[in-house]
Amino acid sequence: MRYRRHPRTGDQISEIGVGTSSLHQAGMDEGVKALRSAYEGGVNYLDLASGDGMAFSIAGEALRDVRQKMLYQIHFGADYSKGTYGWSLDLDTVKRSVDWQLKTLKTDYIDYGFIHCQDEMSDWETYQQHGIYSFILDLQRQGVVRHIGLSSHTPAVVQRVLDEVPVDMLMFSINPAYDFGHGEFANGSVSERQAVYQRCQREKIGISVMKPFSAGQLLDAAQSPFGVALTPNQCLRYALDRPGVLTALAGVQSVAEVESLLQYETQPEDALDYSVISGLTPRDADGKCVYCNHCKPCPVGLDIGLINKYYDLAKAGDTLAAEHYRTLEKAAKDCVSCGHCDKRCPFHVQQSSRMGEIAAYFENK
Repeated sequence: MRYRRHPRTGDQISEIGVGTSSLHQAGMDEGVKALRSAYEGGVNYLDLASGDGMAFSIAGEALRDVRQKMLYQIHFGADYSKGTYGWSLDLDTVKRSVDWQLKTLKTDYIDYGFIHCQDEMSDWETYQQHGIYSFILDLQRQGVVRHIGLSSHTPAVVQRVLDEVPVDMLMFSINPAYDFGHGEFANGSVSERQAVYQRCQREKIGISVMKPFSAGQLLDAAQSPFGVALTPNQCLRYALDRPGVLTALAGVQSVAEVESLLQYETQPEDALDYSVISGLTPRDADGKCVYCNHCKPCPVGLDIGLINKYYDLAKAGDTLAAEHYRTLEKAAKDCVSCGHCDKRCPFHVQQSSRMGEIAAYFENK
């Protein structure tokens, strides 16, 4: 397992995490085995916005002896008073639910306490008016909540909340369908979604990715907006390539699914290539690098995707991006304009001329 360091909290987070939305369907025995298998495979990040309260009993049994080695996302607003998932903005209900979740998980602290499911501006206003955010802050002062998170599907709401309160982790739905305008949670334009990723990178806010497979639709050719099925590994790589992303969360129901998920860590580069999505990207995405590295190999050894990412981040105001750029063994100035990348880029980026633009930009920084 590879780990990514949270730039603000210092946590080392497994780049593959586990979601529990359908874990209850496994049953207790198989669910416990699945979570234990994930832990033994190096997964240390668990999201607990589950579809059913049984997931908490499963996690409490599976991970109580290794709790201090795990990182839990717990959502303030997720209500399990009726057994299955519900959403509540009533403060007393939230308090009872959080208390129940902690007891059932056999823990007394929360690594990332989340402002839950803020998809409309009115959600955030109600959340504050009802005192739920203040409750999270109270628990943080008591040491029960270590860091604060935010979950949302809507870029405009994300931007507003980040303007108003300090957030350490954003849970956001990221996959190539949503990013390019296809699917139930494809909120915001290409540029609006990219601006969220860049802001998180710039402000050292980590991103944990929900719905990396678009609820399974991207894995089914009949449902995929790209006309072909993507593999789970392609979807995970796409999510992990976005700026700010620390971990991609995939739901599991069995040991076999966990084992399949963990295979991501040993895949060759060609198995992770998601350039097939270029066939259905919108007009405003054409000519923009998405860091897919389909242009590799570069004859002189440039990491073209990473060079583009640092350039885009630097232009968006990330002061560390220029420093990271200068640590590269090969920089844009080393481009020999052979045109190999231009021919291979599925998004029609003229990379060879762009390398000149990037080189000039960093020379003047």
